[in-house]
Amino acid sequence: MGSTTKLEWNPTVWMESSRQYLSDVRTEFRKVTWPSQREYVGGTIGVVVIVAILTLVLGLIDVGLSEIMELILR
Repeated sequence: MGSTTKLEWNPTVWMESSRQYLSDVRTEFRKVTWPSQREYVGGTIGVVVIVAILTLVLGLIDVGLSEIMELILR
């Protein structure tokens, strides 16, 4: 059997690791290219329009299928 080291809970190591992680996160966030207001408003409007169209199409399909089922079950 090889030698294994037992991992012990050490608050000092945990705190230092947490600080390093948060520092890395902050550094990565600074690298992000955030969209302008015009870009994200345009994207939001696009999503709302697509959802409305899909809702309409699926609603029409649902009505059509329920009418077909009504005719079959009569």
